[in-house]
Amino acid sequence: MGVLIDMCADDSRAAAALAVPFLIRIATDPRHRHRADALAGLAAPARAHYFGVASRDALLLHRSAPQHNDYDDYGVEVTGYPAGWSVAAARAAITTGAPVLLPLLDAPDPAMRINASYALATAADPEHTVRSAFATRFSKEQDPMARAALVLATAETTRAHPHQPATTWIRELWQDRAQAPEVRLAAAIGWLCLTDEPAPNTLHTTVEALASAERARAMDVLPWMAAAGRSEPGLLRCVRRMLHPDEPEPSDDPWT
Repeated sequence: MGVLIDMCADDSRAAAALAVPFLIRIATDPRHRHRADALAGLAAPARAHYFGVASRDALLLHRSAPQHNDYDDYGVEVTGYPAGWSVAAARAAITTGAPVLLPLLDAPDPAMRINASYALATAADPEHTVRSAFATRFSKEQDPMARAALVLATAETTRAHPHQPATTWIRELWQDRAQAPEVRLAAAIGWLCLTDEPAPNTLHTTVEALASAERARAMDVLPWMAAAGRSEPGLLRCVRRMLHPDEPEPSDDPWT
């Protein structure tokens, strides 16, 4: 899995994309001792240029589909081919495998449920089947981090397949004081990615009150946040880039 993820990080995801159908088989085999690792890694080939991405206009974004005879906005792999071809292939495999991946939203281990949400968020979902499964699981989910993952996954699939009721629901979540802080923060990030509206003062106040450094480090168990971070926890980077875009990037030079 480390080799496959490194391929994605190094713009060599074409080979990793070919592995996705096999990783799905491993992840959904209850007898396989590496199923958790396979599930945690199978979504990496389905995303491109997502490490360190934390802005409103790019986080949770599925960029345009690759053009058959042209390059796309995912850039070029080291092979010289459009990276979007590999991303599209990985997403197609996850879309095909969605029926067997959806039951993992009910897995006993919260980490499995989080990673299942992360993988399924990349599936094509024009009929909103995956989004409906996220909503169903959210209604009975008790783990705060898994609930936060379902919110981010819903926001990601809603960004690819707009659905106004889902956007409204996400906005209501960050305003709901009865929700766990992790859920409200995930909803705030998700809503900012789904709308061009200026962030209201109430959102600023909510995020500033809840986004402590300790909670941000804990929320790095969410793959979206882990990928967004660089020299700081992903949540704090998202908050800075989305709510305070004029602030300079923190230096990761230990001698500065």
